[in-house]
Amino acid sequence: MSPQDPAGSPGAYIWQDREIRFDCHPRNLVARPGEYVIDSINSVEDTKGNNGERGSLIVTNLRIIWASHKKSHTNLSIGFNTVLSITIRKAKSKLRGPTSALYIMTKFASSRFEFIFTSLVKSSPRLFTSVQAVLRAYETSKLYRDLKLRGSIIRDMQLVLLPLEQVYNRVPDTWNLSSDQGNLGCFFITNVRVVWHANLAQNFNVSVPYMQIKSVKVKESKFGRALVIETQPKCGGYILGFRLHPPEQLDVVHKEIMSLFNIFAQNPVFGVDFQEEAEQPSLDQLKVARVDDDVEIVDTDANDAFAAYYADGGQGEGETEITFDTDIGLATESLPEGYTMSNLWTVAGE
Repeated sequence: MSPQDPAGSPGAYIWQDREIRFDCHPRNLVARPGEYVIDSINSVEDTKGNNGERGSLIVTNLRIIWASHKKSHTNLSIGFNTVLSITIRKAKSKLRGPTSALYIMTKFASSRFEFIFTSLVKSSPRLFTSVQAVLRAYETSKLYRDLKLRGSIIRDMQLVLLPLEQVYNRVPDTWNLSSDQGNLGCFFITNVRVVWHANLAQNFNVSVPYMQIKSVKVKESKFGRALVIETQPKCGGYILGFRLHPPEQLDVVHKEIMSLFNIFAQNPVFGVDFQEEAEQPSLDQLKVARVDDDVEIVDTDANDAFAAYYADGGQGEGETEITFDTDIGLATESLPEGYTMSNLWTVAGE
């Protein structure tokens, strides 16, 4: 970041998610406009580079920050755009011994770096879950931050909106001046980007986030006055020209884009929409104290106890006496004179 382009100014280079910085000045660890802390984990060891040293790990919507507790200048800033993969493997920590650790493989410029972080809090999975979840949210929201050519961003000649995106203006009859004859299309101006697509082929398009714009100007071209958008050098340094019809719209559209560009610089929308789930209750919180039922057993007549199970409800002249049969250990209807339970079993078995 150059002194001429401080954080919060239009066209400032946003490095936080694009770079890896080692032992940088503590002011570079402070969240820039639009960056916010998602999780802060105390007692994390940088097992790869500072084994045995306790520090804090901060996960933001743009990067991972680790800083030593002893020396603030011993720190790391790892942009999510540099991350290639995240795995959980065993590592040998001086403070915890053999334990599970978070391995982060990255690539920045022409170099590859490996980082290993170990949580010093026993049985705490936050180090793994927070980093993995935020990285997924970052990877699925790249259109907020990356220039895109010929993407699937137009459907039925309408812009497919991102979750946090709002369209402020749609400008038809806009010529893209990338070729000698130009291509007629439509221009969309939103709160996070400018988008153009050709009328004859909606897959011929370009999406330019404000995050990657260096400047927006009105200049003279061989086609007359044109709107010129220049992107950041690390984004490819593209120069995109557009001619509007009628020409009187040019200054109005330029003013509108510059207004939204300035608003974005003060309060950027990076697209990483992350909400931490409510903490699950512990097992102790879910336990319910055992309560003994207060049951009083009353000795009642057998006729009353079984009356509900009779076909006739146990009422009327046909009421049958209940007796206890010692042979089978059950209460039964009294048998007619001359019959025994043994006789009935003998008949049933024949």
